[in-house]
Amino acid sequence: MHPVRHWLPSRFLRYSVAFQAIGGAAALLAPEGSTLFLEALAANHAIVFGASFWPTGPLLGPNLTRLPAERAELREIALTFDDGPDIETTPKVLDLLDRYRTQASFFCIASRAERYPELTREIVSRGHRIENHSYRHAHTFALSGIGGFKEEIGRAQAVLTDLTGFAPRYFRAPVGMRNPWLQPVLSSLDLSLVSWTRRGYDAVLGDPQKIVWRLSRNLRGGDILLLHDGSAARDRNGRPAVLEALPRLLDEVFRLNLTPVPL
Repeated sequence: MHPVRHWLPSRFLRYSVAFQAIGGAAALLAPEGSTLFLEALAANHAIVFGASFWPTGPLLGPNLTRLPAERAELREIALTFDDGPDIETTPKVLDLLDRYRTQASFFCIASRAERYPELTREIVSRGHRIENHSYRHAHTFALSGIGGFKEEIGRAQAVLTDLTGFAPRYFRAPVGMRNPWLQPVLSSLDLSLVSWTRRGYDAVLGDPQKIVWRLSRNLRGGDILLLHDGSAARDRNGRPAVLEALPRLLDEVFRLNLTPVPL
């Protein structure tokens, strides 16, 4: 077992706290300039709030958006799937990955994993990795406090570990949104936050060609790609668009002499 990491607030958050303390004291000690100080404090609050809506941003704490440099030099890219397992789509995604002899990371919603335990275990038995994508995938996730994050992420961690025998090492926030209270909870659970380098919007786009274009344009070693085996948008024929996009994407990946891998 890895030692639990201690949380150290990001430099941005440390400076923000110091600024709030100094600015608040200055406003009290110099009432004649309080309007200016209060405007500056409000601007700082707005920046912190805005950082919660920047999924790939580093301001709120460590956030993996690319693979380490040594893996980029090996021309590896990370293939990741969100929102599964899905009883219709996930088995077909697994078959496609088998065809290309490729492994990936699956960020599972733990309540869905509970619903389909055999499928969840099959993901692992076929050489892929299960990671934490929260228990319920609530769209209000980013509004949680420390207690809410502990309940949602800790419960998912326990469920996924129990189902597969392997503890997830990475966490991806629902729709990528978070707030400053997320990082201390992840540190206490020995989880690392992951977002992405590029995403195909395959949960909303039903056009496989557009999905592949978004993922493969200027693709290079070290990129982290985000697709969906759950909540997948449908193409014109009513099929999950990811099932048409994935083989096209992998063809392009191999044409570029890149190697798709799990995180």
